[in-house]
Amino acid sequence: MQGRDVIVRYLEDAEAAERNFEDTLMVFANTGEQNAVKSMFEAASRKAKTQHERLEARLRELGGTPSKAKSILAHMLAMAPSLAQIGHEGPEKNTQHLIACIAAASAEMAMYESLAAVAAAAGDTKTETLARELQKEEKDDWDQSWALLPGSALSAFETVIGRAANA
Repeated sequence: MQGRDVIVRYLEDAEAAERNFEDTLMVFANTGEQNAVKSMFEAASRKAKTQHERLEARLRELGGTPSKAKSILAHMLAMAPSLAQIGHEGPEKNTQHLIACIAAASAEMAMYESLAAVAAAAGDTKTETLARELQKEEKDDWDQSWALLPGSALSAFETVIGRAANA
């Protein structure tokens, strides 16, 4: 097996993850009651679209193609965090989505670290540079989500408690 083959596999994984994340973030953007959080998710979804497009372009440059199987698997695994939200009220959805976004952005930063390390070892500076750019973008998503989290949780708490008191 050649280094290029390993890089292609990593790119397939990353492209499938970003394609899934784009879809998940758009669902998040259309759910909940906190407009600032929903707007952040919408912008992050647009960014994820450019990320998977750049990954796909690099993948094709190396002779690969996006993996339908990996994309399907990524979409199936993305449903798990939503199942954990059963029992949460509407106002809490944005907070739960921020938690999921923080976890996903952390995983993607690690994924890009792995891709950059493998690309560097194989002497593929173009893929390494792309991985570092995408890693920085994921860090930006993480930072934005983290900054919104305390206010989102407090707002959800106050809304849920307020509704309960008025019931």
